[in-house]
Parts: sequence; structure tokens; C-alpha cells
Amino acid sequence: MASPTYQPRVNTSGDGWRNPPLGDGGSRRLSHQPRPDEEQSGPNGPKPRPGYGLRGPRRSPHVLTAESLASLTLPVGDDGVIIGIDPQNQPAVLSLLRPTSMEIALVGSMWMAQVLALRTVAVGARVAVETARPQAWGQMAQAAGGGQQCVSVHEVRQIAPQGPSVSSPVLVVRDMGARPPRNQLAPSPWQSVLTVLPFLGPRSPQMLSRADLVGLQRLSPEEAEVVTRIMRLPEQVGAVLPTLSDNAMLWCSRDGHQFVMTQPTEAETNLLGGPRRMD
Repeated sequence: MASPTYQPRVNTSGDGWRNPPLGDGGSRRLSHQPRPDEEQSGPNGPKPRPGYGLRGPRRSPHVLTAESLASLTLPVGDDGVIIGIDPQNQPAVLSLLRPTSMEIALVGSMWMAQVLALRTVAVGARVAVETARPQAWGQMAQAAGGGQQCVSVHEVRQIAPQGPSVSSPVLVVRDMGARPPRNQLAPSPWQSVLTVLPFLGPRSPQMLSRADLVGLQRLSPEEAEVVTRIMRLPEQVGAVLPTLSDNAMLWCSRDGHQFVMTQPTEAETNLLGGPRRMD
């Protein structure tokens, strides 16, 4: 084989693949060998060795006894739909989707019901709307879900079973005036039913008394007296109901009550408009 006619170039700077020459009879340290100071121990234990990673903990504060494991806790916040802020300016969360069926009554506007529907979709649930005004819900249904069919709109008595499950919970919104017909859907786990009442009608007291959760926007003084009696609210709380602003609500159950202010996002305002009590 013929020898090459060119001289191969050798990188002697140490910046390439080859190490620089040892020099001085090989007295220089090889690059893969640790420096003398790296072999010594520092104030917090042995120093790391290049190429071998960090040493594990060598001090007792890193070690827990078996008896200490029970004291470890992981703080977890409320799980649900953020509906606004409470009087302490903290997030107010409603657990609208549960392993058991849930009945919710909302005495208020379609605007508030649509905000709740949008935020329920945002947490991964489906929304089925049974309404006497489907055109008013159509725009919101098309905008929700980013092109996915997350909200379906149905005529009165035309809604079919939704097949809720733990991986696909459902919120059924019934928007049919102050005298809604009886719900045709059977109670089901992971399915909550939200009935929207624009004002209190003849059948409203019975609906409020059997509901698991009741949301109240601004009421007339006469309506406030009825709700105060049915929900067993303190008189000072009932006296505030006629004075609520358009985006303020009182949420109450058998266990307690909470005032909440719903602050719409920019996207919600562009789609639904500003807060209002009546539609």
C-alpha cells in the first residue's frame, strides 16, 4: 500500500479530541485523574469526584426512622371548579362533579349558568344543556372546548342519557324558566344537574329544599324571605340578598353558606358579555 503523500495534522492545543503533550517527562496530571484537592474532605463531607457523580447523603438529618414516616403530610387544596373569590379574597371552589349524583339549583341568570358551564368544561367534563332557548346557548357551545364537542344543546324533553363515568363526568344544565318540567334523566354517579331558575316560582321552594347546593344571585325582598326560611339562613345574611351586585352570589347548602364574587375572564367577557342578573 502506498504511503500518504501528505503530513497528518496533529492537534497539540488540547482543544480537540487528543490530550496535550505531557511535557516535563510526564509530570503533568492526566485529564481523567482527580486533582489532589479533590481527594480531600470538605467541611460538609467528601468532595465529589469528577466522572463519578455526587456522593450520597452522609449525615443523619437525611435519614428518617420508620416511626417518623407517619408525620409526613402532603397539603392538597380543594378540588373542583373555581367560581370566584370569597370575602377573604381567596379562591372559591365548587365540587360540582362527584362520585354520587348531585342536584344544584341556581336562582339567577343564564350568564352565570354559562360561566359555570365554561369553567366545568375547563376541568375536563362534558356539559349537556336542556333548554327552551337553544339559540342563546348555541354560540357558547360552539366556542367551548376549542373545537371539540364538549357542550351539547338539546330541546326540552329531547335529551338522552349521557353515559357519565369517572373519566368523563357530565354536568346537565336545565334552563327552562321558573317552572321546569320533571327531569327525565335518572340520577347517576359522576353526573350533576344544575337547574336554572330566573326567579322563584310556585315549585321553587320544593326544588330548593331537596337540592344539595343552592346558588343565589340578587333577589327581591319577598324572595329573600322565602329563601331565608327554606335554607335556614341567618337573618342578617338574608337581608343582604336584595343588595348583591350582578357578579355576587350566595352559595349555600345544609352545612353552611358562602358569599362569592365571580370575576369573568377576558375570554368569558368577550363571549358572554359582562355580568348581569337578568337575561
